[in-house]
Amino acid sequence: MATYMDAVNGNHTSQPNYDPRHGGPYDRGSSDSYYGREFIPHYYKGATLSSPLVELKDMTAAEITAYTAGFRDNEQFGDKNGIEDGFITLEKELDLV
Repeated sequence: MATYMDAVNGNHTSQPNYDPRHGGPYDRGSSDSYYGREFIPHYYKGATLSSPLVELKDMTAAEITAYTAGFRDNEQFGDKNGIEDGFITLEKELDLV
């Protein structure tokens, strides 16, 4: 089973080496999975929540692929925050509600 760090470090043949930067597409995908959020590709140009948000409509195919890989890797790994009803929606994270 692949782990987050396997994908980041390119230690297996099924995944390319993804940028591990906090706020990047791979990080956001794995974070959304971890917190039980919906699959909504996005990332931040810099630090999470304190830099401009890049939404799906503005993402490249490679960025969407990295987000998807982060989400799927975390789903496969099964790492969750353990809070049944306490997950943070993307809308709450972005302060849209």
